[in-house]
Amino acid sequence: MSRFGLVFDHIHLISENPQEAATWYANKLGGTIVLNQEVLGAPQFYVVFNDMTVIIRGRRPGEEPVKKNSLHWGNDHFGFSVPDDFDRFCNDLKKKGVNFTVEPKNLTPTLRIAFLEGPDGVILELLQKKG
Repeated sequence: MSRFGLVFDHIHLISENPQEAATWYANKLGGTIVLNQEVLGAPQFYVVFNDMTVIIRGRRPGEEPVKKNSLHWGNDHFGFSVPDDFDRFCNDLKKKGVNFTVEPKNLTPTLRIAFLEGPDGVILELLQKKG
């Protein structure tokens, strides 16, 4: 625990179609859309996964977001821990049409990972720690 008692709160994403993206996170990964509101002139959706929230907002007036095409400084991806059957969860996602950029594999003897592509080119890691 942080010496300041920090607790992780949310990831904030910008999306070309925030409603579609929020629906993707809910339908594919099992989150729950708990709020949809306008903030500073843009739609904003809150998708909750247990103790974490993914906030997805649209373009605000005057903004011109650009797509990220390659590795860049800053945030690379964010990860979800899979508490149950990792391979079954990944297979279920594939059946739902989710694109994996890295197939499920053992990174170390105690860590199984996979990477997938979410809406707007967001990269997500799935991981399971063993033992």
